[in-house]
Amino acid sequence: MRELIGRYGTALAGFLLVAFFVAFAPNFATPLNIVNVLKDTSFLAILALGFTLAFTVAELDLSVAEVASLSAVVCGWLVQIQYPPAVAVAAALGVATVFGAANGFGVTRLRIPSLIMTLGTAAIAKGCAFMITQGVAFVGRWPTGFTGLARGNTLGLPNLVLWMAGVTLFAYVLVKWTRTGAHMVATGEADEAARLAGIATGRMKRIGLLLAGVCAGIMAVLLAANLSSAAPNMAGDYLLYAIAAVLLGMTMFEPGKPNVWGTVYAAFVLKVLGNGLVLLGAPYYVQDIVLGVIIIGSVAFSASAMKKAAFKV
Repeated sequence: MRELIGRYGTALAGFLLVAFFVAFAPNFATPLNIVNVLKDTSFLAILALGFTLAFTVAELDLSVAEVASLSAVVCGWLVQIQYPPAVAVAAALGVATVFGAANGFGVTRLRIPSLIMTLGTAAIAKGCAFMITQGVAFVGRWPTGFTGLARGNTLGLPNLVLWMAGVTLFAYVLVKWTRTGAHMVATGEADEAARLAGIATGRMKRIGLLLAGVCAGIMAVLLAANLSSAAPNMAGDYLLYAIAAVLLGMTMFEPGKPNVWGTVYAAFVLKVLGNGLVLLGAPYYVQDIVLGVIIIGSVAFSASAMKKAAFKV
């Protein structure tokens, strides 16, 4: 029973939270609101999955939100000046990939701690975004071929939900079913032991940080397409939520370890929490207070679980 509570207790608490809002929050359970929550979850989940893959190799990527903002600006700028949407999307993904690769190079080749390296690249990305926009957002009637990436439906399902499902499936298959994923996990759990076992730990760290950048680029394209606008700080608020989703995800399913399903479920719970509080009429600052409590509590729980795993016989 103790093991079941440790593995699934947080997930059950999330389910009870949903049940609470269904019972007490006006219009929470309407199909339109549920679909909106799932759409909003998709942006956070995709960004948080990138953070998860970097965290899997024991590296932090604090640049994901600013890289996403810059990628969205590049994408929006090209769409605004009437480049083909495919070119704009490719450029946005290319920018995010370059930043992810730069983070990996700095961490593994230049031996810069990921905390410092990604803070530096975040500042660079933020400066570049403001340089391109001059502080003014790109807004307009953009081609439906581009906005449909986020606003459209396929087989009756919102495209945003399908994008989230696709990225989730890719991340899960990579981590659980491939040799590269196994090497990434081994690198994150015991870097030196993995290196002595013949694993190219530097390459694994570069892959983790590269994929974090790619996920930021995907999220940026979808966010710009959904809003038909691109601003230099449009993804900034997602950073803390992404961190919270990863840390909260580490308290369930695989306690003490970054895991794909935990991250996605935690992202959904966080968006349910925000949506439910708004419908209940709670002041906006309550969300920030609750988010801080979740981050502190998740770290405390995960640290405890990791200590138990490390010292159990």
